[in-house]
Amino acid sequence: MCLGVPMKIISRNGDEIVAEIDGVRKEASLMLLGEEVALGDYVIVHAGFAISRLNEEYALETLALMKEIYSPEDMQ
Repeated sequence: MCLGVPMKIISRNGDEIVAEIDGVRKEASLMLLGEEVALGDYVIVHAGFAISRLNEEYALETLALMKEIYSPEDMQ
C-alpha cells in the first residue's frame, strides 16, 4: 500500500526540499505543488513529490491517527 505522509520541511534548495518526520528524512520535489511553501511548513510527501501543503494542526492530528492505526511492522 502506498500513502502520502505529512512531513515537515527542514531545508529547501529551489524546487527540492528535505522533509522530516520522527527522525526520518526524505528528499522531495515541489514540482507538482501549486503553492508556495517555507521552512517549517508541513507537506504531504508521496513518491518523492510534495503533493499538498497542510497546516501544522492538521498534520500533527493526521500523524497521531496514523500512529494509532499502523503498527511499526506495517510501515516496513
